[in-house]
Amino acid sequence: MSESPILESTTKPAMPSSDEIVTLVVKHRIKAGQDGAYEAWLRRIVSVAGQWPGHLGVDVVRGKQGGLSLFTCVLRFCSTEAMQRWLDSSERRELVEEAAPLLADGDQTEVASHKEFWFAPLADAATPPPRWKQSVVTLLVILPHTLLVPLLWGPLLQLNAFLSNYVVATFLITVTIVLSVVYVCMPLATRLFAPWLEASKAHEHLEPDHGQ
Repeated sequence: MSESPILESTTKPAMPSSDEIVTLVVKHRIKAGQDGAYEAWLRRIVSVAGQWPGHLGVDVVRGKQGGLSLFTCVLRFCSTEAMQRWLDSSERRELVEEAAPLLADGDQTEVASHKEFWFAPLADAATPPPRWKQSVVTLLVILPHTLLVPLLWGPLLQLNAFLSNYVVATFLITVTIVLSVVYVCMPLATRLFAPWLEASKAHEHLEPDHGQ
């Protein structure tokens, strides 16, 4: 396997039940020679997590840290409560205990807000991408939406007086843009631009000879 590919990425079509989206970032550094066993275990826990209520999707990224493989798992949940239920579940606890002999530093978890979740797959870097790079990628995704979505909605909005109301039309267009950006386009864009987003001095300093 090449360094730093996204090994798995799943996204559910179900929308969150509240305005709160939280991201759980789990980092596992693997003992030498245990990559194969860990990857088999990882696919099992990803499958189990994928069936958990409130689970919205997961990305798994492989990198290097201190000469060992580092797997960063980014799980998205519809709410803090759904995430906490997964963290406290007996299913997860038993699976993590099973993987413990494979882990060099144990099970490391951290929680990010929905504002950070677009760029969360890059969380294995020592520092996040520069703000200006995040802004460029965000602009490249949102600008086409703001130009095209109103044109796509236009004919439909003109069919009904209620839909053509300024507030209603703006709401429908905004919802369409937000859902498309958050659930489809931004995850794809961050993976597509990952080499450029990570190509900073701070990240290159953390290559295998100096950590990640």
